[in-house]
Amino acid sequence: MSSNTMNILPEVKTLLSGSLQLGTRADTLTASSQLLGALPELDSMAVVVILTALENHFNFIIDDDEVSAEIFATLGTLTEFVSNKLNS
Repeated sequence: MSSNTMNILPEVKTLLSGSLQLGTRADTLTASSQLLGALPELDSMAVVVILTALENHFNFIIDDDEVSAEIFATLGTLTEFVSNKLNS
């Protein structure tokens, strides 16, 4: 992971935690933490909430064709996606 990605990881983690209302369970999340399939709260509606939160917080637009299951594989892949959006 690049240093920029590591810098925004706490922000992405906070947005994810707030969107899914994970509470103290979020404290254990790391870049390698599995998301899709591992967090019961992460359903299709939650994906929309998270994407909207990311767009609002980081001030970018996510096109429908950019969204895939791979983005939500781990906290690290989600953070890498955000980092790439910020750098594009």
